[in-house]
Amino acid sequence: MTQFDYVTLDVFTKERFRGNPLAVIADARGLDSETMQAIAREFNYSEITFVLPPANPENTAEVRIFTPTMELPFAGHPNVGTAFALARAGHVFGKPVGDRLRFEERAGIVEVTVERDAGGAATGASIQAPQMLTVADGLSVDTLGPMIGLAPAKIATGNHAPLFLSVALPFLVAELPDLDTLAAAHPDTSLFSAAEAGVDPVDGRLSVFLYVRSAENPLSLRARMFAPLDNIAEDPATGSASAALAAYLATTVASVPETVDLTIDQGVEMGRASHIRLRVSMSDGKPGSVLVIGDCVEVMRGTLTV
Repeated sequence: MTQFDYVTLDVFTKERFRGNPLAVIADARGLDSETMQAIAREFNYSEITFVLPPANPENTAEVRIFTPTMELPFAGHPNVGTAFALARAGHVFGKPVGDRLRFEERAGIVEVTVERDAGGAATGASIQAPQMLTVADGLSVDTLGPMIGLAPAKIATGNHAPLFLSVALPFLVAELPDLDTLAAAHPDTSLFSAAEAGVDPVDGRLSVFLYVRSAENPLSLRARMFAPLDNIAEDPATGSASAALAAYLATTVASVPETVDLTIDQGVEMGRASHIRLRVSMSDGKPGSVLVIGDCVEVMRGTLTV
C-alpha cells in the first residue's frame, strides 16, 4: 500500500466551514485514473484535484480535476484552491513555487497568480479562464422551469433567454427576478435527466446556474448552481460558471471600459456563503480574458492509503 498526503480547503471564503470545500493531493504520482475517480467518490466533494509533474518543464504542474462521477477539463475553485495549497507548501516536485503558476489541464494551460497579504502569506489566487466565451441557445423556460421547481413565468427573460455559456465547461445560465425566487428554486433530478437527453453539453453533465442582479448594482450578483446528475445537488461556489457569466454580462455594460469588475455571492442558501470576484478584459466591446479571484482557508490535513 502507498500513502498520499492530502489537504482540504474552503475556497472563495476567508472563514472555515464556508465557501466550497476542495481536497488537493499535491503529489499524485502512482495513481491511475480509475483510482483517482474512486478517491473523488470517497471524498464526495464537488471536486478534488490531483497534482502531477508537468509534461513541459516550463509549466508548474499537471492538474487533474475530478467530481464524484467524472473528470473535468477545467473548473474554477479547484484551480484557485490548488494554487493556494501549493503556495502554502512553497514547493512542488522539488521546485519552489512563486507567485505565477501554469497548470496543464485538459482545457489547456491555466495561468494562476497567487494572492498574498502584506506579510507575504498566501491568501488565495486568481486564475485566467483557459478559453474564450462561447454562447449557445439554452432550453426553453417551459422546460427549465419545472427542472428547477419554478413556474416558467418566474424565469426572467427581459435581458436574455436561458443560454449555454462556457469558458471551457458549459453551464445552462438563467436569470431570476428576485432573491425570493432564487431561494425557492430546487432541482428535479428526473427532469434534469430527461432534459440532458435532448442536449449535448461538451465535457460535462447538464448543470444549471441561476442568478439575480442587485437592484443597486447590476454587476453585483447572487447565484445558485445545481448539478444533480453529477451527484452535486447544489454547489456552494462555481468559478467556471461565474467566469462565463461575467464575460457575457460585461458586454451589456452601457459604457464599456477596458476592464469590467463583477462579484458573485453563492452558497448563501445552503449555509456556505462564497464570494467570487471577477475581472473581464474588454477589447472593442467584446470580452477577452476573464480572471476569477478568490480567498482560501486551510481546513484539514491527512494521509490517504491506497
